[in-house]
Amino acid sequence: MSLQQTDTRVTLWMARHGPRLLRISLGVVFLWFGALKFVPGLSAADDLAGRTIETLTLGVIKPGLSRPILAAWETLIGLGLVSGVWLRATLLLLALQMAGTLTPLVLFPGETWRVFPIAPTLEGQYIIKNVVLIAAAIAVGATVRGGAIVASPRVAAKAKAEDEAEGRFSPGHA
Repeated sequence: MSLQQTDTRVTLWMARHGPRLLRISLGVVFLWFGALKFVPGLSAADDLAGRTIETLTLGVIKPGLSRPILAAWETLIGLGLVSGVWLRATLLLLALQMAGTLTPLVLFPGETWRVFPIAPTLEGQYIIKNVVLIAAAIAVGATVRGGAIVASPRVAAKAKAEDEAEGRFSPGHA
């Protein structure tokens, strides 16, 4: 088998299986981190997450209550992603959770930045890595209505031409 044939087979395999593997691995991360939050002190984000929710709710939801709520929320997101059930609702929960997750960068800059905006603390790095989870969720969301990654340039060019003929946005347009 030639290098070109091997590359084609690998690329086709990645296009076929990548979205499902991404969805499941994202789900495992949420399931794992959510489960940790059920046990006080196991999650590195316990204290900061509790204070963030307390601040965002103007003190209505105290850390003692927010931890199990957040644990259940993240676990539910994880289960939805791993199972592939109710993905639209799951991705909505994920988007809301991620919006809350990023707020400590603004609410607690003294704890999340050594030098704003170029040198985050360890807590800040823990938060900033969530941009990867957000991008993964966007990629998963692109498949909810039957979208797929297309490994063949010929198929992609045909889809782009159809989009252009119908006046739809097509990736690659500037």
